[in-house]
Amino acid sequence: MGRRAELSRLRALLRTSRLLTLTGAGGVGKTRLALQFVRGLPGRHGRVDLVELDALQDGAALAQSVAAALAVGERAGRSGVDVLVHAIGDTRRLLVLDNCEHLAEPCARLIAALLSHCPRLRILATSREVLRVPGETVLRIGELSLPPADAPDDPVVLLRADAVRLFVDRASSCSPGFTLHRGNGRTVAEICRRLDGLTLAVELAARLVGTLALRDILAGLDDQMSQLSLLTSGHRSGPGRHSELAAAIDWSHRLLDPAEQAVFRRLGVLVGGFDTAGARAVCAGDGIGPAQVLGILCALEAKSLIVRLPGDSETARFRQLSAIRAYALDCLRRSGELHVTRHRVVEWLNGLADEAGDEVFPDQAGSPLAVERDNLAAATCATVRHGASHPRLVLELARVHYEQEQPSAAHTLLTGLLRETGARALGGAAPALAARVACQRADLAQALCLGEQAVTAERTRDHPAGLANALDARAAARLCHGEFAAAVTDLRECLDVLIALGKPQDTAWCTHHLAWALLQAGGEREADMLMSRCLPVLRAGAPWSRVAAALHTAGAVRLALGRLESAEALFAEALRIVPGTSFHALYPVEGLALVAAESGDMRRALLLYEASAQARRRLDTVSEAPWRRRLERTVARAGTALPAAARNAAVSGGRRLRGERLVAYALRTGSDDHRTTTDEVKIVDDRCALTGREFMVAELVADGLTNRQIAESLGLSTHTVATHLDKVRDKLGMRSRTQIALWVAARTKAGRPTSG
Repeated sequence: MGRRAELSRLRALLRTSRLLTLTGAGGVGKTRLALQFVRGLPGRHGRVDLVELDALQDGAALAQSVAAALAVGERAGRSGVDVLVHAIGDTRRLLVLDNCEHLAEPCARLIAALLSHCPRLRILATSREVLRVPGETVLRIGELSLPPADAPDDPVVLLRADAVRLFVDRASSCSPGFTLHRGNGRTVAEICRRLDGLTLAVELAARLVGTLALRDILAGLDDQMSQLSLLTSGHRSGPGRHSELAAAIDWSHRLLDPAEQAVFRRLGVLVGGFDTAGARAVCAGDGIGPAQVLGILCALEAKSLIVRLPGDSETARFRQLSAIRAYALDCLRRSGELHVTRHRVVEWLNGLADEAGDEVFPDQAGSPLAVERDNLAAATCATVRHGASHPRLVLELARVHYEQEQPSAAHTLLTGLLRETGARALGGAAPALAARVACQRADLAQALCLGEQAVTAERTRDHPAGLANALDARAAARLCHGEFAAAVTDLRECLDVLIALGKPQDTAWCTHHLAWALLQAGGEREADMLMSRCLPVLRAGAPWSRVAAALHTAGAVRLALGRLESAEALFAEALRIVPGTSFHALYPVEGLALVAAESGDMRRALLLYEASAQARRRLDTVSEAPWRRRLERTVARAGTALPAAARNAAVSGGRRLRGERLVAYALRTGSDDHRTTTDEVKIVDDRCALTGREFMVAELVADGLTNRQIAESLGLSTHTVATHLDKVRDKLGMRSRTQIALWVAARTKAGRPTSG
């Protein structure tokens, strides 16, 4: 509200500047302006990534945190800035770095490095201070416009001021009968003037309408205009404005009832945001019942003291804005509850870890703590500072880093953990994970050593599941090292342990690993028998990632046995269940390339291989050495079997083939010239028509908007958007958002009317 001029200026500046920094006082609305700006960007600007930095306290981990936010994994020999540079490359991309001020120098160094190596990258930063990077363009965001002191008590005149319009909008949402009129206009204008038009401060004050009379709000602000050190110290720009923001936060806090105040201050320890379950675990106690917490969260959100995070997840997540969280932490310290609240956080995180306590292979299961990574990091850091040690949480944080392909961070944590005497209670879990991390870092000698350490540790205690995990980790290290027979021996023992435990899914998963090892060792027939035993079990109950991996192994085994039709069917099944954006999709594509080569279709083989190789270069990922060597030998043979012109055409075609077009070609559902089958789209189009509202939802899906963003755009609830989207899927017979986007594109290109 009131930022149209700034939005226009942003658009103009970003066309001519590769680094644009929005600066201004805390609470002035920098983050909201940046988010609104990127929502309105057309698709031609390329990918947009938002990285929130307010929860990050260590500048040394900045590059790793940005990489994790961008879902960019490390690779052997590359970490930190290097992996970001390689991942971004020369692609068109906008990176939004939010809340840089407390890491100004590390941010400046990272930005300078990225801009110097990534020619089509643009960066939009928000910071309370200038970053001082060469080439930086600074746009200072001022306060919302205010009515002049001598303005008449005329609503029409007063509503020309942006601050007054914002106040009225937010106040009416809390108190539906509220309007601006001659009787209250002067008071509203004075409140906005006292708050200097700071966006967050005005909004907080407006949320009090319905609880307090306007004159009481104004009087309360007068009493609270003293400086609060938590909002003014440590910042080199705009400290004078923070007193107004502090006053608004302090006055909003004073009007909470005691239970709301308790929950508000306890939430300050959750730097990474929280869901309702996390809030209950951390905030309940000392007079606050678990059943009360949800209602209090709703009250705090209504008062803008917490905000809901965007996303399509069924579980809502919230966070406190950085200035508000700083105030909440200060309240928590003064209340004397900081220690006990942090203890609750540790207990809650340990409880989440316990949810996966019966996992035999926890490193491969997907940590339930992945979404709480920032809270986990803050908790482990806080306990270390105060002389406490929680090896379990350190292990879980390392596991999250491993799963997110951040082996450097995992290695650092595990190296320290393995030196702690308290880690012995974890048995072989820490060295087993460290062995897998070492494989990820291509430190094969260290992987073998750690695998041995894990198995030795587990043989000294009666914990069969731990021994199975250690044996599997050592087998993985041996496979990476090329010791196939030794890996088979480990996995046979692992399988015996799991059969005795009576865990069908884990037994099937280990059987699949054994089949893969046997395939490398030349035991294709036994591997085929094992896969026929374990694949139905995995299909029936395993996550898609495990099913896809097993289908790939089964396809590779059938390929080795010369059963080409069966191998093609298995690879195709894997490709159908893997999300198109995942690197897991590349394995079945490569499998289909091998099937094509063995079938004599060298052109198809070369085209599929080149498309996959191009995608691997973009994603900076490589396959396992045995699979990669098999591919390279086959492709070399295919290349020599084709005339030069046909070979060059296949390579060129493969490099242009990606996404849905690649999947369609690999599954033989696309036309021979690799274009999406628009005929199929038209048949669906003729068979059923969408309503106008349904087509609008489909168009916004095609624009890349989430359900929440669509809801905001159309003025609907997310539930209504989801209902419309379900109807679109049913009418079109399509499952994915990508398929809907292709349908919209085909219809638009054909110039058809927008609704039936």
